[in-house]
Amino acid sequence: MEWRVETEKLAAIYEKSKRVVWNPADLPWDGLNPDDFTREQRLGIMYWFAVLANFDASGPAVFARATIQAFEKHEEDPVRKCFFSITRDEMNHEECCQRTIAKLWPGGPLDWTPADDLEAAAHNNIGWLYHNGGRYWTGYTSAVGRYSLPVLFTSFMMGEMAASTLFRGMASGTGHPVFGEMFQRIGRDESRHLQICMTILETEWPGLTDATRTLITRQLRAGFVFLSMILWEPPRAEAFSCCKTE
Repeated sequence: MEWRVETEKLAAIYEKSKRVVWNPADLPWDGLNPDDFTREQRLGIMYWFAVLANFDASGPAVFARATIQAFEKHEEDPVRKCFFSITRDEMNHEECCQRTIAKLWPGGPLDWTPADDLEAAAHNNIGWLYHNGGRYWTGYTSAVGRYSLPVLFTSFMMGEMAASTLFRGMASGTGHPVFGEMFQRIGRDESRHLQICMTILETEWPGLTDATRTLITRQLRAGFVFLSMILWEPPRAEAFSCCKTE
């Protein structure tokens, strides 16, 4: 039982996170009417949120595991608290995916029967992404405890950097009130998560060994492959042969 503080910046970030807590249930969901969209449009929106959920549904588990690890390794108090705050935020983000899909495509992402080739392709892709995400989870759980925070957080940084950029762009581009408020809030959370990752890495990176740098390079490649599914950039075939999901 200790509350050691070595990084005041992290403590300040955690305090900020408590002041901007929000509840996904408070978004104007009554304004999201399935009748306002064609079936194909609803399929497209469901598909995008299903892809997003592949990341956001892993977030609570990933950072809950990191929170436990931070306690076990006796990390300073702000690190433990910041990991907890990310876990809570990611649960909110997953709930947004859940509520959107339930509104527009009952049974989504996978518990429904496709009615044509386009729907079959979407259903197949969602299932593949879920399977691929499971491979990354297996790699992550085996890495926790074996590698240092810089190694683990390099991959996290990739995800948070992509997410903060993505949601800022989505918030400014949408004209729908539900999605506008949702993306603005998620984007604010993700920017804070990126700030947490960068603050931790700024402290840890100067002491990296050459072996650790090599491992981090592999992590960056693997992170790019995983993120390519939501950033619209298809991974090259050779990327799969050179990357290991540690």
